[in-house]
Amino acid sequence: MNKPEALLLADDGTFPNSRLPLLLYRGAVARDAGAAALERLFKENGWAPQWRDTVFTFHHYHSKTHECLGVAEGNATLRLGGPNGAEVRVEAGDVVVIPAGVAHQRVVASTDFMVVGAYPPGEEEWDTLRGNPDDRPRADQTIAKLPPPESDPVQGKAGALVDLWR
Repeated sequence: MNKPEALLLADDGTFPNSRLPLLLYRGAVARDAGAAALERLFKENGWAPQWRDTVFTFHHYHSKTHECLGVAEGNATLRLGGPNGAEVRVEAGDVVVIPAGVAHQRVVASTDFMVVGAYPPGEEEWDTLRGNPDDRPRADQTIAKLPPPESDPVQGKAGALVDLWR
């Protein structure tokens, strides 16, 4: 497995983003492997797969959990880090690991685009925050208290996340 691409997305005044890099694993599983293969991979590496769906079309972030999105089908362009953030194209087989606080949205997608969402142990309950200034004080405190995950959802306990997020 290749090293992931790492994107640092700084606080933009609206979205906290993170001092931790967002990780993008290209081709973590075969393009035609499907949702079940991603769910197995995440589960084997200690991240609980919870849903199959798409990514919201509005900017949002989570303060209570880090999130992993495995692209099971299709392709999409995601905007990461808020309105002035980076646009990244993802396709089936890719995995995006999003630190708590990092804004993300779907910009455009193929009609068959589907992701599997997974979370680290103890962080299976998420919130969806949209950049409301009233949310920031609580969100910033909640994010600051989150421990780094003990394993990488793609590479396990010896994965890049474990090194890069400590």
